[in-house]
Amino acid sequence: MSTAAPEPVLRPPTMRTRLMGFGIRIMPSLLRVARRVWPIPKLGSTYVVTRYDDVIDVYNNDRAFGVPYKKNLDVIMDGEPFFLSMSDTPDYHAGRDAMLAVMRRADIEARLAPQAEAAATAIVDGAGGRIEVVDQLVRRVTFDLFSDYLGIPEPAGGDLRVWCTRLFEFQFADDGTLGPEVDRIGKAFRAHIDAEIARRRKTPGDKDDVMARCLALQAQNKPGYADVQIRTGLMGMMVGGPPQPPMVVPQALEQLLRRPAALAGAQRAARDNDDVRLAAYVFEAMRFDPLAPVMPRVAIADGVIAAGSKRERKVPKGAKLMVGLSSAMMDSRRLDDPYGFHPDRLPHEYIHFGHGLHQCFGMHINLKVLPLMLKPLLKRDNLRRARGGAGRLRKQGPFAAELNVRYD
Repeated sequence: MSTAAPEPVLRPPTMRTRLMGFGIRIMPSLLRVARRVWPIPKLGSTYVVTRYDDVIDVYNNDRAFGVPYKKNLDVIMDGEPFFLSMSDTPDYHAGRDAMLAVMRRADIEARLAPQAEAAATAIVDGAGGRIEVVDQLVRRVTFDLFSDYLGIPEPAGGDLRVWCTRLFEFQFADDGTLGPEVDRIGKAFRAHIDAEIARRRKTPGDKDDVMARCLALQAQNKPGYADVQIRTGLMGMMVGGPPQPPMVVPQALEQLLRRPAALAGAQRAARDNDDVRLAAYVFEAMRFDPLAPVMPRVAIADGVIAAGSKRERKVPKGAKLMVGLSSAMMDSRRLDDPYGFHPDRLPHEYIHFGHGLHQCFGMHINLKVLPLMLKPLLKRDNLRRARGGAGRLRKQGPFAAELNVRYD
């Protein structure tokens, strides 16, 4: 029997990931200055969008500003189209609708939310008063939840946490060194899902998960559910979904720990089983350290930002854009007291999940489930940081890497 240690989920940092991490740390300060004095700076061929109205303007203009994901997605999916990379076309809507038919909104309350809370409760109850939040709690809950829901079991000789995190990093934060590993993982992941599709079709069983629903619709000759389309959809959900909560949920807890009054309010909501109020605290905390400070777009046609204003920018086809989500959520033109912690903000003041055509597909799952991953921990008395550096959130490039807390 092999005694080899499991592969770490996060890669050892490279010089480029260290520089990326440094850039992420200083970017909020740079965007704050730009938002005031140079709201749409042009840096080479890249335009940086910093104000709330302009960020929404870009997101609403899909005819001019598209997503730049196709090149890397083609590597991950072996050239098979996935709607995340598409513009507003019939193929985009067909692919998205096919997944919406099998990932139903009703599943969130009936299945995903209670499973997430129960899993987090079991982990916290069994942790003996100290826990590492990123991997021991959030990553474990997230991957178990999505694996079960989508119908993708752990592969023999592989690790879904590693596979999905590597492919997510390649898709959204590629440092130029992941190519060979992505080729290997992508091929193995596609083969794993193909084999599971074949197995489940041969021996369906009675489990109700997303794969079972896809195969049922395939048997009815519904369009959008050929084997390769099922594989691509499920793989896209696994690569795009589970790597995100281990980033943003520990970051939200870190922000609460920095603010004793906010932490106390979140704990009251958790103990009162007021999930709506708890979510308000968690997503307000997340505003101070969201998933990414900026999101990329590319000009697929000539476009204009802030048309008719003094800051109007004409953007030529082929230009790149960095759209400042974090900056928009700190814009005093649209948010009162943006640097104050206020859990009673209105929904439109948050852009955690993007906006418009490419708003996060899993947004409604995240809105309900992410706070519940922290709820059992927040219920505990004397929740506090572990001593020393272990009790401060450590990041590795764009990823949250470690946060240790203690409780009674």
